Amino acid sequence: MSADCLFCKIVAGEVPGTVVHQTDTVVAFRDISPQSRVHVLVVPREHHEDAAALAAADPKLLAEVLAAGAEVARVEGIDESGYRFVFNTGDDACRTVFHVHLHVLGGEQLAGFGR
Repeated sequence: MSADCLFCKIVAGEVPGTVVHQTDTVVAFRDISPQSRVHVLVVPREHHEDAAALAAADPKLLAEVLAAGAEVARVEGIDESGYRFVFNTGDDACRTVFHVHLHVLGGEQLAGFGR
């Protein structure tokens, strides 16, 4: 746990979050500024700065984050209509929290991405 990390504090229960799914290794909670009807963040309980760092340190945990994202899509009822997974890594991706997190987006027609 990183003492100044918002997502570590949510995982620890020090900051409230609307949890929709959790396992021994990951926690999934609603984004406080949703970009689609369904917008859930999946984070590993263990602190890693971004997806690249997690992939290098623990590929199995990265796979667990992705599996949890698929379970969130199922629980939220968007697994058949479609959903998007997004990891923001680095400044150009507009990352604002430095704890790896998978965005699960869906529940409506999503716009294209990029420019």
